[in-house]
Amino acid sequence: MFDTLKNACRTSGWAALVVAALGVQAGAAQETELVPGNVTEIVSGLDMPWGLAFLPDGTALVSERQSARILHIDPDAGEARPIGVVPGMDFSAEGGLLGLAVSPTFTQDRTVFAYVSSVPSNRVVALRMSEALDSFELDRVVLDGIGTANRHHGGRLRFGPDGYLWIGTGDAFDPPRSQDQSSLNGKILRINPDGLIPEDNPFGTPVFSTGHRNVQGLAFGPDGTLYASELGWNAWDELNVVAAGANYGWPEAEGPDGDFGVPPIYALRPSEASPSGIAYAGGAIWMGTLHGQRLWRLPVEAGEAVGEPEVYFNQEYGRMRAVELAPDGSLWIVTSNTDEATLGGAAPRGGDDRILRLELIAQ
Repeated sequence: MFDTLKNACRTSGWAALVVAALGVQAGAAQETELVPGNVTEIVSGLDMPWGLAFLPDGTALVSERQSARILHIDPDAGEARPIGVVPGMDFSAEGGLLGLAVSPTFTQDRTVFAYVSSVPSNRVVALRMSEALDSFELDRVVLDGIGTANRHHGGRLRFGPDGYLWIGTGDAFDPPRSQDQSSLNGKILRINPDGLIPEDNPFGTPVFSTGHRNVQGLAFGPDGTLYASELGWNAWDELNVVAAGANYGWPEAEGPDGDFGVPPIYALRPSEASPSGIAYAGGAIWMGTLHGQRLWRLPVEAGEAVGEPEVYFNQEYGRMRAVELAPDGSLWIVTSNTDEATLGGAAPRGGDDRILRLELIAQ
């Protein structure tokens, strides 16, 4: 498979990926194909937004990386209202207040989970929201001991259909950690909301999969398949299908290069990607990118690539940090241009940063 893919990549005119070498199921039955429709702006003027999560009433929460604030987003009012500041955050080139996840039982427990870069280690915390959503308190530390650094924090949180909390981490700029099963870095983690380890985790620890460089996107398909976006180094970024105990190769392999670990189902050039948040909708993974400043549509079915990648909004809105499926079936996209001073890329423009609503329509 590796030789086939490498040869195809050399001869393909598309810099993104050769799909056929990865076992694409041509003509396989898929969900109704959805494509982008109208784009509207929900809110603007955000400062380094990172994580986005929906509440049961259809409103949303967004985190700001540098300020450590959580804001409440009401799409009908078109405003972002500050709720509070998460304590204990340590800001760095890529660190700060990162991903958010709303408890599946939020109406009963009022709990929101947040990924916080800190010293001496990164952690996941549980926050208890007030009934009026005008304040919150730190309830508990759910998971600690994720190694920290200036970069490569990972940071995405996602509740799965299994009720577990899934966490993407980075290698903390120390690649060997990704292969060290005793380290929480360069991994995808799975824990109970109370922080306990599920009995069927493959190593008896929070670690679910190893060999990742910097995971900033997690999304589940309708069949329960977990997809993860991963920032590569100089050659390839990745979309992986995550399996219990699997090793995804870093730093021994990158994308389709190398013969160690599970290869990605899609590999994208960093100049066209540097992926962050992803969402599943209409038979595809929708991937927001940073350096690439575009939205990718990557067709998938049952954990396999089933079509060619498609690009939308190339350079139109700048960097994209989060992509989330809203309760109404639209995609919300969080731009990331006010990060430009520390991370490079698109210069902020008037109104940045913003949350966009992308209508998805049948092809």
